[in-house]
Amino acid sequence: MHSKNKELQDFVKKPLQKNNSPSAEKDHETQAENEILKLAKENSPRLLNRYKTLYPEFFEKLSAIQTHLQNSELIFCIYLKLNFTTKEIATFTYVTPKAIQNRKNRIRKKLNIPSRTDIYKWFDEL
Repeated sequence: MHSKNKELQDFVKKPLQKNNSPSAEKDHETQAENEILKLAKENSPRLLNRYKTLYPEFFEKLSAIQTHLQNSELIFCIYLKLNFTTKEIATFTYVTPKAIQNRKNRIRKKLNIPSRTDIYKWFDEL
């Protein structure tokens, strides 16, 4: 009987130990990233709040550059940060690729991103 109790205790402790491990933290990050991607692909109204919760420093850096970004512009910045192509963003948001290209140009101007700078690289380094 004693050995069964020991086995049960070991079994119960294992998941607790696992949750404190770096791999459990990585699993949580991956889960959060997958949730963000899913919300983005669904053009969910929850995307902005969820992204703000998970990555507040992204918005702090953006507001340091430009304090007056509208929510729609912030959401667009998230799509760029997630490295979605013009065509993908157009598909997810139900607009034309040309409209997305125009939004990119407006965001470039608002954030003072030079035209020679790759906008995806700029957001990646932000």
